Amino acid sequence: MSVIIILNILSCIICTAVSVPCVLRSVHMFQLNSYKISVQLKWMAANFLKYILNAVALAVSVISIFTRSVWVYAAVFALAVLLAFANKPLKNAKKPLVYTARVKRLLVCAAVIELIFLGTSFTLNEKYGLFIISLVLALIPFIPLIANIINSPIEKGIRQYYINDAKKILKACPDLIVIGITGSYGKTSVKYFLSTVLKAKYNVLMTPESYNTPMGVVKTIREQLRSTHEIFVCEMGARHVNDIKEICDIVFPDYGIITSIGEQHLETFKSIDNIIKTKFELFDAVENKEHMFLNGDNENIKKRLSRLGVNESHTYGLNGDNETFAYNISVSQKGTSFSVSCSGKIIENLQTPLIGSHNVTNLTGVISVCVRLGLTEDDIRAYVKRLASPPHRLQLSRRGNTAVIDDAYNSNPAGCRAALDTLKLFSEVKILMTPGMVELGKMQDECNYEFGKYAADVCDYVYLIGKKQTEAIYNGLKGAGFDESKIIISNSFEEGFAAASAVEFDKKKIILIENDLPDNY
Repeated sequence: MSVIIILNILSCIICTAVSVPCVLRSVHMFQLNSYKISVQLKWMAANFLKYILNAVALAVSVISIFTRSVWVYAAVFALAVLLAFANKPLKNAKKPLVYTARVKRLLVCAAVIELIFLGTSFTLNEKYGLFIISLVLALIPFIPLIANIINSPIEKGIRQYYINDAKKILKACPDLIVIGITGSYGKTSVKYFLSTVLKAKYNVLMTPESYNTPMGVVKTIREQLRSTHEIFVCEMGARHVNDIKEICDIVFPDYGIITSIGEQHLETFKSIDNIIKTKFELFDAVENKEHMFLNGDNENIKKRLSRLGVNESHTYGLNGDNETFAYNISVSQKGTSFSVSCSGKIIENLQTPLIGSHNVTNLTGVISVCVRLGLTEDDIRAYVKRLASPPHRLQLSRRGNTAVIDDAYNSNPAGCRAALDTLKLFSEVKILMTPGMVELGKMQDECNYEFGKYAADVCDYVYLIGKKQTEAIYNGLKGAGFDESKIIISNSFEEGFAAASAVEFDKKKIILIENDLPDNY
């Protein structure tokens, strides 16, 4: 056996070992990018520095055609070690890779593709063996995408089977009331609040966590829906036009709530008009427009309703021209008290541990739905009093002398402003900690700049997470005349929070954690 063949075999073994962490990292990012090849490729282009080693491997593969020098093999071995190190599992991933059945099928297909490539290295002339092996190292990030294309007919068939099965389950529950909830922000909070209060009278199932995609809804129905459930509260998320319609075509909602419409996911929606159209796909799906409840304080919703000329739907909010509105709002560190007028029905002195005026807006919508579903004033009062914020959505907690408002779930301009308005209510030293907003397309820098300007009027100190990502916020703070010595830039939340927690002041402090970027940023 020649030395070249031995080196090729050794290279194959090393390449196979290295491909495991590399493929897993690529599949993890692919999962976070919703298995969308176009989104993954765009993400890869935006993060091209992560793929320098792969580019070097591609260059080495070309060089290997012209020489079989031991130094070329040494370069491949070194690249393999560096690739393995660069693609080691993420520490404390916010959303770790979930080994779903789809991911397992994807990994098996990726393994077969790689083995076929490596197998050809032994069927070709010795001279081309290293070329194939180093080429595989270079193309590892693309192997899951190729596997996804190969698997797409299988995935489409499996997806349709699950959807049809979910429809059968829903059909077997003819008396089930389905309530769809969508919006650019506030939908998860409204889902939690509504499900909690409705439990005063009904057996309620809601989509858990952020299961707001078609397959997340289908999974909830297939695994959790029982004949004893009377109401299904279904959160509906969207990144593209027709996303809401796709969910509605599965669950056929009887009632609908649109919590808000604003700039979010502009990277995929492209325009605010597309966002409005998509959110109103729920409105179109609900046959009886008297079963639609919309945030009447939201300008985009008001304009759309005015254009449609629909009068049967119910509006809610803080403005007195809504059918359901809140008044006498009082906020403290213990929560919020307020009164509500719902179609002339007055419910006074409601108490909730929730903070923030936007949460009062959300609760007016919840109360409006609950009144129409027959809940009594006593039931509403009792269950509103026991509400808690959903995870990472303006959760107030205390750690010694420091209060923390955790609003780390992905943010948007209106949500950031609402969180700062909530922070403004407190008398402590006000500290903002944020990496800024993402997925806003061409408006991202402008929105982050305005975020910085608004924060300058509220905050005493600002901790920015990541210098490059938060540059627009920094410029907004600076443009508003904020003291630059009170702007601290940290590399991570852990570093920033430790620094903010260690600083001592004459009075207590409160830290607002606004947004936390997903692992693919």
